[in-house]
Amino acid sequence: MKSVKGIDLGHVNAVYDGAEGDLWELIMGQQIHIGGLQSSMELAERAGIGEGQRGVDLCCCNGAGMRSLVRFRDVASMVGIDATRTVVERGRTRCRDEGLADRIRLERADACESGLPDADADFVWSEDAWCYVEDKPKLIAEAVRIVKPGGTVAFTDWVEGPAGLSDAEAARFLGFMKFPNLCAIEDYRSLLEKNGCEVLEAQDTGRFAPCVDLYLQMVEKQLGYDALKILGFDAEAMAGLAGEFAFLQELAHAGKVVQGRFIARRTG
Repeated sequence: MKSVKGIDLGHVNAVYDGAEGDLWELIMGQQIHIGGLQSSMELAERAGIGEGQRGVDLCCCNGAGMRSLVRFRDVASMVGIDATRTVVERGRTRCRDEGLADRIRLERADACESGLPDADADFVWSEDAWCYVEDKPKLIAEAVRIVKPGGTVAFTDWVEGPAGLSDAEAARFLGFMKFPNLCAIEDYRSLLEKNGCEVLEAQDTGRFAPCVDLYLQMVEKQLGYDALKILGFDAEAMAGLAGEFAFLQELAHAGKVVQGRFIARRTG
């Protein structure tokens, strides 16, 4: 696991309470994860998540993933946990606007200490968000705690790819993304197994590099004005972000950062 000092939950909250979070949503849509709805539906299908089930989304952001599960997979109900005030409030508003507030509840809390009851959910869900969590052993333990025996933990996340990051690359990437650390696929597999799960799937989705290419093209060819507006028309800040996105693109194509997909079953 690669890590960097000095990044904590406060830094993550600052991103998603501010302009940077709005910029991510501009580029990636309400589903701020690689692959959007297609990725969500594929994860749900492969994990067997569907009609009548009750789930928990740890690090739910604005709740778009939960809305997709309720709307398109007929999940009965969802509880979303996120620590950032802005996205929780935004998610509650969007659930009301879409007529889904009776089936989706968002709570502001630390995903590692959700306060939810033991062994109560049919599944725990997350999409490209656990990379922001510093204490990943505690996070995985929490996910397993709140899912029923025989229930499912299903998530995607940004992870270190097979080519590996140098220390310098990791420091720059983690600092830009406000990730305190970055797991490899085998790190997550090990944590799930240590917490009493059978790992059914742990692999690279293959989506990361093509999606990063798409995001860069959208800003360059279509969304430049919108992005500048979010940044207060600060051209210098825009240029700095463009440089970091170009660096991310290099890492993606070198196989140094990928999107991992994980599906596990709690065995006891």
